[in-house]
Formats: sequence, structure tokens, C-alpha cells
Amino acid sequence: MTQRSDLLSRREVLRRASALGLVAPAATGLGLGLAAMGNAAAAGATGYKALVCVFMTGGNDAMNMVLSTDAATWQRYDSVRGGVAEIALAAPGTPAKASSTVLHERLGGALGVTAVGGEGLAFHPVMGGVRDLFNAKRMAVMANVGPMIGPLTKANYLSGVGARPAKLFSHNDQQTMWQAFGVEGSTKGWGGQFADLLMSGNQRAMFSGVSVAGNAVWLNGATVRGYQMGPAGPVRLGGTSGKVFGSTVVQQKLQAITRSAANPQLLEREHAAVMARGQDAEAVLSSGLPVNGPWGTTGQTATTDPLLQYVEPDTGKSVLNPLAYQLQAVARTIAARDTLGMTRQVFFVSMGGFDSHDNQPIAQARNMAKLAHALAYFDRTLSSMGVDQSVTTFTASDFGRTFTSNGDGTDHGWGGHHLVMGGAVRGGALYGRMPILGAADGKGGYDSPDLLPSGVILPTTSVDQYAATLGRWFGVGDAELSTILPGLNNWSASSRQLGFV
Repeated sequence: MTQRSDLLSRREVLRRASALGLVAPAATGLGLGLAAMGNAAAAGATGYKALVCVFMTGGNDAMNMVLSTDAATWQRYDSVRGGVAEIALAAPGTPAKASSTVLHERLGGALGVTAVGGEGLAFHPVMGGVRDLFNAKRMAVMANVGPMIGPLTKANYLSGVGARPAKLFSHNDQQTMWQAFGVEGSTKGWGGQFADLLMSGNQRAMFSGVSVAGNAVWLNGATVRGYQMGPAGPVRLGGTSGKVFGSTVVQQKLQAITRSAANPQLLEREHAAVMARGQDAEAVLSSGLPVNGPWGTTGQTATTDPLLQYVEPDTGKSVLNPLAYQLQAVARTIAARDTLGMTRQVFFVSMGGFDSHDNQPIAQARNMAKLAHALAYFDRTLSSMGVDQSVTTFTASDFGRTFTSNGDGTDHGWGGHHLVMGGAVRGGALYGRMPILGAADGKGGYDSPDLLPSGVILPTTSVDQYAATLGRWFGVGDAELSTILPGLNNWSASSRQLGFV
């Protein structure tokens, strides 16, 4: 990327300082410097683009989300995972047994597809929406991704040669490793740092990074701080009714008190400033969010909208899909992009329940049904809005899970498969390499270059490569990617872009 050599004008610096007031506790010299550095990137970023991270909290068993269907691989998969009665899915084409007490038998076989390159793949039986998106070439599979310092072989791992991420298999640390390339306590994520570079094109900088799932380090940059909202919309101090204890006056007084500092102490002044920015941002976003659109019913009554309902595979009941509800909020915020003056945004949504040490057949079937329904809902909504080419959605998780079964579940692993969706995605294809499955040796090992002891899958693609491919599409230059993604330079130049978008 070519960098501008001219300095920002004083007027432009002041304009950006005003915008940054909605982002950081203070418009510091560092914040202004970052805004200046991002000027060239933002100037070259035409049109609107958004990245949406769907985080599967707890560690998704990707081996039961996407599978290879060649005969040898499937035989090893079925023999290790214990047959249909435990956690192994039935082979594609297996008829459903409506009268069975085993959920996997009632669901029937996995949903087979053929990728662009000829690879045979299959999705979990409840993921019909994902299967259809893949066949429509609106979704790609990214195989065996995980945090890595650089290329690492099984032999080097076992002998202690070669760097590896700290605190593998720890939920909190690996969630942060995925989002920020550091252990728990890291403060800057790659999504937020992407936004740092491109936020100067946004009139309302506060909304450069938006979470509908609470705090997420992925959204935080050196300047950008994730704005948190609820699925029904931004959260108002004192409640959405405009009243506290039945009184509008009490709510107004509460807001006035929290945004003013009675004493000159720094902590009190900073708290008041944060509360004032939050209230101002809520007022802006509440007035800017559209109500009616292809996303369906909004607000608190949205929970009963059929568009946001998914069918529980084990009960057959239609219930609210919380992930779809979060994505509705994302769609509405994207619809407000012109009103808010936004050109680049990053969004974070999440769903839990993936820590499937036991009862995995039912728990994962529900989660896969939620995921597939929510992604299909979001794709239809964005397509109806005419912005599907401008939004790329991708999945992430703490880690994959072990290839081995512990009876009716799986344990913490490392590498796992992920999904990338959008109009700009080169879909219907498999990227990276599916792991080679091997037979157990009876001593906790496997005759496979990709399976570590206890059935942990050694990743073959790093999160850095995954993020770099998304970042390049988003408008981040190669030099900036190498700075933001610490392990990227440890991979060959030809492998830093994976080609799925």
C-alpha cells in the first residue's frame, strides 16, 4: 500500500479528534497518530465493507461439522468415533430411522456435497441451510485452522522442536489467542486493528466495531473500542421505556447525574465522559436503526418472529435462535450505514454450548441447527438488502476437539474447520487440507501426520493466514497485515493469502 507523505490538515485532525471522542477515553496523541496513519488506507477504501465474526464459544467439534467422505477416511472416522450409537454421524445416504431412540439415527446420514476441486465432503445432517449455501457457491470450507507460530510438523511437536502457542487447550486463553494472538489479558484484537486503519472514513467512529455478544477483544484496536449493543438494539441507561420507577423525570435525572462529574478527580471525570459518550452513542444509533426491512420483526417482539425460529432436532419444536437474533441486529446496523456515515465495520456475534465433553450428539445437533439456520437467514437478509457482496461472515472457535470420543463427547483439541460466507466468497470449494485420519496404535498415538496424542488435530493453516485473507479483502495492505498478524511472516509469501475471498 502506498502511504501518503503529506500531513493531515489541522482542521482534519480536529475533525478526527471529535470522531475519536466516541471511541477512546480521550483523543490522545497516539489516537490522532493512528488516525493519520490510517488515512491512506481509508482514502483507498471505496464503497462499504463489513466483516462479521461468528464465534462458537467452548470449542466446536469441527470433525462432526464438516467431514471428508472418501471411503478410507470415513472408515477410520467411524471406527474411532464409535459408530452411530455414540458420536459418529451416519454416512451420506443413510436413511433416517424415525422410530430410533438414537438421535443420529433419527436424523439420517450426513449431507454429502462435491467441492469445486472434486473433493467429497459432508455436513452434519441438520445443516441443510449450509449445504445449500455451499452448493450455491456462497459458502466455502476452510479446513483445519488453528493458532500457530509457524509451520509445525508432528515430529517436531513431539520432540519439542518448534514454537507453539502458549496455553493450548485452555478455553479463555485460546479464545483470546484466536482473537488477539495472545493469552487471556491481551487488549488488541485483529478485527479492531483492521478497523484502526480504515476507520477515518467513518463519520461515526464509535460504530467501527460493534458487538452483539458482550465484550470481545477481537473488536479492540489501539484506538477502536467495541461498541456493545443488544439483539433488540442499543441499550439505554435506565431502560428502553424512557422511564425509571415510572417517571421520565427520574430517568433524565439519572442520565444527567451519570454524565457529569461533581469533583475534579480524574477517575470521576473519566467515568462521566464514558457515560456521556455511551448515552450520546445510544441516542444516535437508536434514531438511525431502521425498523422495517427483510430482517423481519424487530425489538422485543422479534423473539416470536418465525424468521428467527429454528427447529430443535431432538424435540421438533420451533424456538428462538439467539444467533439469528444477534445477526438481525447486525443487519439493521448495516442498513443504517449511510445514515451513520460508515464505510468499514467489524461485527462480533457468538453462541455458546460447544464444550461438549458429554451429551454431544444432542448438544451439537442443536448448535449445528442454530448455526445453519442463522447463516442462511443472514445470507437471505443481506441479499435482499443488496449488500451481500459487501459483507463477509466467518466462523471462529476456541479450538477444535479431539478426533477420539470419550463415550458421548469429545475433549479439548487444537485444529478445526471453519465456514466463510458471502457474495464475495469463492464458494463451493474446500481451502486448505483436511486432516489425514489414522488408526490408533493402542498407546494413545495414531499413524497419521496430523493426529497428535489423544487424537488432537495438528492444524495445517494458521489463524494468521485465515485473518490475512479476510483482511486483504477488507482493504488492509500487506505491510499492515504483517504488523497486525504476528506470525504471518513465518509463512511463505505464497501461502499468506488462502484465496477463499
